[in-house]
Amino acid sequence: MRVRRHFDSLQGVRVDTKTWKWIGIGAGMVLAGYLTAYLILFPAPILPGHQAVPRVLGLTMAEAQAEIQRSKLQVTDGGAEPHPTAPAGIVVWQDPPPGIVAPEGTKITLVSSAGPPKIPVPDVAKLDGGLAQSLIAAAGLVASQAESVQADAPTGLAMLTRPPAGTALPPGASVTVVISRGAPTIPVPDLLGMSSADSRTRLENEGLQLGTVTRRRTSEASPGTVVAQSPAAGTLAAPGTVVDIVVARSPQ
Repeated sequence: MRVRRHFDSLQGVRVDTKTWKWIGIGAGMVLAGYLTAYLILFPAPILPGHQAVPRVLGLTMAEAQAEIQRSKLQVTDGGAEPHPTAPAGIVVWQDPPPGIVAPEGTKITLVSSAGPPKIPVPDVAKLDGGLAQSLIAAAGLVASQAESVQADAPTGLAMLTRPPAGTALPPGASVTVVISRGAPTIPVPDLLGMSSADSRTRLENEGLQLGTVTRRRTSEASPGTVVAQSPAAGTLAAPGTVVDIVVARSPQ
């Protein structure tokens, strides 16, 4: 006995415009999801002999070159540029960018970090010493302990820096500020005819120091007395300046 199955004819089934619209939207979403997964989440070459450019940002140049070569692409060194945060030698830019599908052998330009931008030493000459150190610190450098020199300038005034103004230094580098102790004010006394002992006492009383004592045979002065000095008498000197003398000795 045969059993015949009866199916209603589809000729009477009608799909309205709104239903077709939703069917189209659903198909579009499925296609978009597929393309997103294919091209973005799981990129793969569309054509034979093509490769997706790998992401090498943040790698060292050696690591980036190896990664690109494994993808059958080539590397072009784009040089190095200062970067505020990336250490020197880290890749900070690539072209073409990651994810682009390119033919095998395509050249990928890599730019590495040269480290943080260097800072020029500010020109602080003729400024107050404290202000000069503050400006150096504000520039991103470290003002080390100041040095002082005798100079024809008011006491406490910055004269120069070491390294000099304009020198480019890495952030945090040390800069020494040289500050004036004021102009030399002590006249060197006349020591000619004095003994070496008296010369020492006189110099120390004036705030100076006795330096080298040289003896020279001469008949023009009494043995044991000063016949020459350097600096000469009357020269303005800074406190602590060393004065060398020449003492006569018997010509015999």
